Amino acid sequence: MRKAKMTAFLTACALMMGLLAGCAEITDGYYSDGTEATTSQTEATTPATTTTEATTTEITTSEVTTEETTTVPEETEPEESTSISDVEELVEPIASEPQWDYSTLSTESNGYGQGVRFDDLNRPKGALNFNEAYGQYNAEAIQDTEEQVIMLTFDEGYENGYTATILDTLAEKGVKAVFFVTYDYVSRNPELVQRMIDEGHTVGSHSWHHYSMPELTVEEMTEEIMYLHDYMIENFGIQMTLFRPPKGEYSEQSLAVTADLGYETVLWSFAYADWDTDAQPDPEESLQKLIDRLHPGAIYLLHAVSETNTAILGDFIDAALAEGYTFVTE
Repeated sequence: MRKAKMTAFLTACALMMGLLAGCAEITDGYYSDGTEATTSQTEATTPATTTTEATTTEITTSEVTTEETTTVPEETEPEESTSISDVEELVEPIASEPQWDYSTLSTESNGYGQGVRFDDLNRPKGALNFNEAYGQYNAEAIQDTEEQVIMLTFDEGYENGYTATILDTLAEKGVKAVFFVTYDYVSRNPELVQRMIDEGHTVGSHSWHHYSMPELTVEEMTEEIMYLHDYMIENFGIQMTLFRPPKGEYSEQSLAVTADLGYETVLWSFAYADWDTDAQPDPEESLQKLIDRLHPGAIYLLHAVSETNTAILGDFIDAALAEGYTFVTE
């Protein structure tokens, strides 16, 4: 990267630090701002946006996250926080011999959703189709197993006061989970991140800025992953290996770059409308929804900003265990 380009990039990053990228995404046939949407993912072998199959309270296209649209309270960043200019010196270049020729790979942006059709094991066909289409890039939306296992994952874009309680519940139940974090989150909440690590949970990357990966160049995608990768090594002593693309958006090229950087892309086979802090779903109905969608190899996406998720988490874990499921982090 030429010096002038890096200087401009770092200046923009400094202005954006502490903020999360935002965009209106689609769920239940509507954008997050209430505008009616007209597209949703179906069962195409290569997941893409097509006509909505049905109205549902589960996510049918791209992940919607309030971390992009919610105003983060003003906080003082930790004194020991590493600046982006410091991290620049740590970032290692992309592999000298990447496995794929990026120039031959599609840069078309896809908005992932598990869909509303299921096989005889209750597994969403959209997740199975994603694995079939993109598994070669070390990417999965559902675990490749018919065993009764669940990967419980939480997206952390900003802190809404519930993560400590979530960690308390996980500790009480003896369950480990995966927390996907952004730079803004870890820089503002180092104590919570350290607690995740100390209690045996897996911390995964949700990128540095929460930009849509398909909109970036190969070099920019590399920076989004490696800035946070090196920051976590320097500040927490861990090397992350799991990556959840912001907003659930990806391209064939972005998946290949992620894989070449040593990361596994992890999407989900269950998610529902839990992110709107001003319109939280009914706890009893939500708990039943989580239970009804149990399936082998499940990857559950829950947002840690949700009061409902915090309230029902223990009961969901109990119900899953009673059905013979175990919780895994890989």
